[in-house]
This record gives sequence, C-alpha cells and structure tokens, in this order.
Amino acid sequence: MRIAVVGVGAIGGWVATRLAEAGHDVAVLARGATLEAIRANGLVLRREGDERSALLEASDDAASLGRRELVVFAVKAPALASAAVAARPLIDGGTSIVPMLNGVPWWFLADQGRDLDSVDPDGVIAGALPLAQVIGCVVHASCSTDAPGVIRHIAGNGLIFGEPAGGDSLRLTDLTQLFAEAGFAATASPRIQKDIWYKLWGNMTMNPISALTAATCDRILDDELVEGLVLSIMAEAQEIGARIGCPIEESGRDRIAVTRRLGAFKTSMLQDVEGGRPIELDALLGAPREIGRRVGVETPNMDALFGLVRLFARERGLY
Repeated sequence: MRIAVVGVGAIGGWVATRLAEAGHDVAVLARGATLEAIRANGLVLRREGDERSALLEASDDAASLGRRELVVFAVKAPALASAAVAARPLIDGGTSIVPMLNGVPWWFLADQGRDLDSVDPDGVIAGALPLAQVIGCVVHASCSTDAPGVIRHIAGNGLIFGEPAGGDSLRLTDLTQLFAEAGFAATASPRIQKDIWYKLWGNMTMNPISALTAATCDRILDDELVEGLVLSIMAEAQEIGARIGCPIEESGRDRIAVTRRLGAFKTSMLQDVEGGRPIELDALLGAPREIGRRVGVETPNMDALFGLVRLFARERGLY
C-alpha cells in the first residue's frame, strides 16, 4: 500500500518504520532537522539494544510525494490544522485518513452532528480532512525521540481503530489487518469514542499537572492533596462519559493504581514544556470541558486545572 505519515516524531517515526519494514511504500512528510536526518540516514528505530533503519522517501512538500491510499497524522494536536492543510496533496477521494492523536479529536461528536470548537475553532481541520474518510485511532505505546529521525520504542504495541460513526466496515477490517500484519497489536472497536475517552481519563490529569509542576507521575500521586484533585477531575470526566455513551465502570483509584505501576516517568506534556513546544491542553482538557457544558455536567476541578495550566503556558509562549 502507498502510505504517508505526516509528522515523524516519536509515534509517527515508530509507525512509519514498522510499516516500511512490512513492505509498504511509505513516505514521510517532515521538515527541518528531522527531514535532513531521514534523507541522510533513513529513519532509525531503537528497541532494547536493537537498532534498525528504514530508507524512506521524505519531503517537506506533500505534492512531491503524490497521492496516497493511507495517510497517518502523528503530529501534536496544536499542529494538526496546519499539517492537515499542508498534507492535502496526499489525499484524494479514496484515501483513508488515520489521526493518531492524544486527547479528544475534532470529530469526536460527529455521530451527533456536532463540532468541537475547542480543538477546531475555525473548522480548518474538518475542511481539510473529510470525515467520511477518517478512521479513529487510539495508540497504547510509549516512544521517545533520541535525536531527529531517531526513535526509541519504550513499551506498548497497541493500536485500536474504529469508525467515527461506530460499527464495523470493510475498510476498518482491512486497515486493522494491515497493521496487525505489520506487527502491531491492532484491534477494531465498535465504538472508538469509548476507547478514546478511557485513555483520556488516565492522562487528562497527569499530563497537565506534570507540565505545571515539572514532577514525574510518582511524585504527583504521592502528594495526597494533588491525588485528591486527580480523583475529583476523573469523577467529573466519568460523569460526562456516562452521558455521552462512554461509560467507565472502573474506579478512579483503580486507574491510578495502574499509573503508579509505571513508576517515575515524565509525561509527554512535561517533555513538550521542557522542549519549548506548544502543549496539547485543548485536546486533553478544553474539549472535555466543552462536552461537559453541552451535557450539563459541572466541571469546577477541571476548570481550575485548565485555567492554571493555560496561564502557565501562555506566560511561556506554549499556548
């Protein structure tokens, strides 16, 4: 299959390398030092002492890569609008579009015919990426970037795919099989919004709090007052989920226990703050707040954390 990956950071680089190794014609849309590194040395993937590289077509001009059957977007949420416009030459009426993003995507309420102003205020993303061609995705993997074009796969191998409108389809089956044959633990979901909401439930607190405090997750949860805030926000999100068809049966403390087992790690948002990059605050907290208002759930704890982190980020030019 002719595939393009837009954004070759940690997740995008991991996915592009694995798909190329499986024999697909993979091109990447990149820029700057990453583009130069890939052109010089290929895309390098490291895992537990093993290092492999894939020689890929790479460009900062989508038109030079031609139309593709599958386009994967693996950029940070704040960069998606500009990336979607830049990638339009890759997409025709037969292209499947798979955004691999943190947080709530712009199409999350599409089955209700509603937009999300918090993540696509001007409708740029929706205008550039036709909803009928989008397949939702949840990534359960941890990767990092050692250097431009050099990716480290740390843990996890899961990808969950689903139709925005729910249910099954031939294209969903084919896409899931394609990734499974490339070595991913790929599964199809009958309601991908539920999988998105569950993942969000775990990282909508840890990411912003770590960005604000510069603390690793173990230290965040070791502070009983901060842990109490985390549980309060999770309760608000759980109530919202119950009203939008994304119920969570697990308790907040059970989910926190899973996070504790991961030990002392830096969230992706803290890494973005340290690297001086814009943070994904709207996708992780802004969108849940917006959905909460629409379904009549008050979110005072979510609001407070959003406001504090937004101010912190604005003062540093990261929002």
